[in-house]
Amino acid sequence: MSASRTELLRRQFELTWSLFEYHLERLEPEDFLWEPAAHCWTVRRGPDGGWVPDWADAEPDPVPVPTLAWVSWHLGWWWSVTLDHAQGRPPRDREDIEWPGEGAPTVEWLRGLRTEWVKVLDDLTDPDLDTAASFPSPDDPEYTVAHMLAWVNAELMKNVAEIGQLRLLRVASAQGEVR
Repeated sequence: MSASRTELLRRQFELTWSLFEYHLERLEPEDFLWEPAAHCWTVRRGPDGGWVPDWADAEPDPVPVPTLAWVSWHLGWWWSVTLDHAQGRPPRDREDIEWPGEGAPTVEWLRGLRTEWVKVLDDLTDPDLDTAASFPSPDDPEYTVAHMLAWVNAELMKNVAEIGQLRLLRVASAQGEVR
């Protein structure tokens, strides 16, 4: 029995999401802003009380270690913009993506993005996968919706692994187990 391309991409997404749920269910508010290193990126309160992520237009060397808050904001940013593209909406700027804050608000936000993404996946057919997509590779004329979905799966896997590792490190450090 062979799976269609949409089924394969959907199963890969669902597997990654199930691994993410393992960590989402265990996240504590103190996990989010814990700084794993002296040189790190996080989100900070801005003058208006909203959260502002650390950012540089050119990647610094060395790259700062991100906090779980920063990774969750980053995940929400790229996924929100991908959803804008996939649903034919004007894509938002990075500065327009607001991080909801520590704990349940961010977990709910990420789960909401998943729900929105699943609706996109539910409407796709295999022929749809061959249509042109401009995000996140606007200069590649051969980039398709299939490429975009595969990119989302890969980026999500990476961010899930980062969040999981940061959560585990924070818990271990709180118990004095990090050397």
